Amino acid sequence: DAATGEAKTVWRARDGAGSVFSEMVAENQILWGAGDRLVFPWEADGWLHLYSVPATPGDQSAEAILLTPGDFEIENVILTPDRREVLFNSNQEDIERRHLWRVGVAGGRPVSMTRGKGIEWLPAVTADGKALAYVRAGAKRPAEVVIRLDRNTDGPERELAPGSIPTSFPEAALVEPQPVVFDSADGMSIHGQLFLPRDLKPGERRPGLLFLHGGSHRQMILGWHYNAYYNNAYAMNQYLASRGYVVLAVNYRSGTGYGMEFREALSQGAGGASEFYDVLGAGQYLRRQPEVDPDRIGLWGGSYGGFLTAMGLARASFLFKAGVDLHGVHDWNEGIRTFIPDYNPLEHPEQARLAFESSPLAWVDGWRSPVLVIHGDDDRNVDFTQTVRLVEALRQRKVEVEQLILPDEVHGFLAWSSWIAAYRATADFFDRKLAAQGGRP
Repeated sequence: DAATGEAKTVWRARDGAGSVFSEMVAENQILWGAGDRLVFPWEADGWLHLYSVPATPGDQSAEAILLTPGDFEIENVILTPDRREVLFNSNQEDIERRHLWRVGVAGGRPVSMTRGKGIEWLPAVTADGKALAYVRAGAKRPAEVVIRLDRNTDGPERELAPGSIPTSFPEAALVEPQPVVFDSADGMSIHGQLFLPRDLKPGERRPGLLFLHGGSHRQMILGWHYNAYYNNAYAMNQYLASRGYVVLAVNYRSGTGYGMEFREALSQGAGGASEFYDVLGAGQYLRRQPEVDPDRIGLWGGSYGGFLTAMGLARASFLFKAGVDLHGVHDWNEGIRTFIPDYNPLEHPEQARLAFESSPLAWVDGWRSPVLVIHGDDDRNVDFTQTVRLVEALRQRKVEVEQLILPDEVHGFLAWSSWIAAYRATADFFDRKLAAQGGRP
């Protein structure tokens, strides 16, 4: 009550799974809908869903109504101008993409607003409630803003900025990545997207590459990404495929899109690096593909993906013959300080021991394959010393290491020229270390 300052409990999460709050992608985490209903996120069933309760339930806490049932996760949540419906994008019925949905704040069956092979996100409704604008992309066509004049029908879409994608964009030269599912080395089911070169001939074997996204709470999808960093990474995977590589983008455990248990998987990161088993399983999967030369497999990734690239090279050089590590974490006892600035390993000896054992630096004695490390020296997310220490350790062990250091650059490169330099160096490195073994990639 704004006048008296008196507060009443409207709803409380029950103990157990989902009792810890998980944020949804929205301007506000509580939406005040028509009929005085409050809409909010909850992971009660292990998936990030929308629920609603009355704002004035009386003397007792209300029971929450599940608005979005199913094995999927919601994002980009907004209310319509009349506050009667919630609009959102999710991976419902299409777990590797995003589509738009709507549902009443008081409940009812969610209604699909977009479908197909496209990817749609960031819905917005005009003030009169009639038209729907959103961003769409595809496997070959990058993101563009479109509007549908009747938001409740499958009517035609109109570009809001015609010509924003130039006619010279090489859409026809790109490939459609295919969804794949494979087993991790410890038996967990892992999803990914497989990029096959357009000019691949029957019986031909090409070098293979794993791509490991950052985050780690991210999900690569079957098309141009809604996050700028991973949009660039998707473009790079397309470029590598155009150069003849078979590329597998790996959605390893601790990522989003596959539920709470997957995102909060045991022993991940500094607690045991269990994601390494997904990297190993992905490499073994790629090795079995008839289009892949099993002796020419590499891997690349940035940030958390750089950490996993380094782990793959340190623990499985027998499988991975080359790698490109962009601003990766190499010692979790340093990396933890990004999230917990006052973390002191000396005060937590057992945690510090496990954190180091979960780090690439703990495994460098087994590192044999060449690596290119790329880092901006003003990185505020992953300290530049992480790369300095790794390079020193590798040189002491006579491991072939190349460097591209970007002066004054931060974690997510600010300059277009930095992205181009990093990606050109990546392609050149793989061409020299993998393609040269068997001629053309």
